[in-house]
Amino acid sequence: MTQFAAPSRLLALVATAVLGLVLAGGLPAPGPATATAAAATKAKVKAQPKLRPGLAIGIADQKLAMFSDPKFLQLGLHKVRRVVPWDAMSVDFETPEVDAWIAAARLAKVRPLISFGHSRVEGQRRVAPSPARLVEEFRKFRERYPEVKEFATWNEPNLCGEPLCHKPELAARYYDALTAECPSCTILAAEVLDGPTMKKWVTAFMRHVKRTPKVWGVHNYVDANRLQTTGTSDLLKLVKGDLWFTETGGIVKRRTTKNKLVGFPETAAHAGLAVRWIFDRLVPLSPRIKRVYLYNWNSGGPLDSWDSALFDHTGKARPAFRVLQNRVDRLAVARRALAARRR
Repeated sequence: MTQFAAPSRLLALVATAVLGLVLAGGLPAPGPATATAAAATKAKVKAQPKLRPGLAIGIADQKLAMFSDPKFLQLGLHKVRRVVPWDAMSVDFETPEVDAWIAAARLAKVRPLISFGHSRVEGQRRVAPSPARLVEEFRKFRERYPEVKEFATWNEPNLCGEPLCHKPELAARYYDALTAECPSCTILAAEVLDGPTMKKWVTAFMRHVKRTPKVWGVHNYVDANRLQTTGTSDLLKLVKGDLWFTETGGIVKRRTTKNKLVGFPETAAHAGLAVRWIFDRLVPLSPRIKRVYLYNWNSGGPLDSWDSALFDHTGKARPAFRVLQNRVDRLAVARRALAARRR
């Protein structure tokens, strides 16, 4: 989750706002004066290239609801993701939450990706542990949940407010330490935001890291919701190895930012367009893009500070879910076609 700078083009905002209202049923079909702008925006996401059979789709969510939701089970997804505070195994109120989530994932027969993040202990949010302390906590986590083999070094480290915002060299030491501790694990270098700090932060990380990362994570909300490819393309040029979209999706509402001029309408209709953009324009940028985790399954309530959920708080499916369902079906077709060619 991230903040967005003010848009550079008012026309883009107007066009996407008009389209979002039309799709949401808030306006009649556009007349001649608005049809061109709305059509231009819709045309950006019209193309539906074939999905690569090797692409994996998952859901990122802190909550338990999806694991028992028939709609989640019917999708047949096998990947899930959760952010876990780096010190969770040493904090009384954290461990039971993680226990419950891992147990639910186990019952649903899905593979967890665990992303380490800041502490939730009062006064400790901006405290960065030493590499040795992080490894100590990592060891405790692996002892408690030996089936978990996929980890991200840190969640959104280039977000200012996080303890690693100005410490990419420390993040590099974390990555080296975690990969040394578990050579058989898949360790993501970091899960960076596609914001203005990304390029500088990643460049500094790469100067200090000793082990070349094989996998990176990105939270490309800016690209997805502004219907652009800039941040994702920049990261592909900066790093080697695979790229996973470990948190992305269409934003319906944000209640934590004072800056409302973000370059796109915050509506369920536009969020559906953003999810189409993820699969139809961002994923095809490179065969190195191997996974997409949409955040998140369902809204916790009407006052959520961040809402990019596939279902609203009443359980009603949003347009983004229907897009996901369609892309999952198309991916299954691509896999069957590949299997047929190999027979």
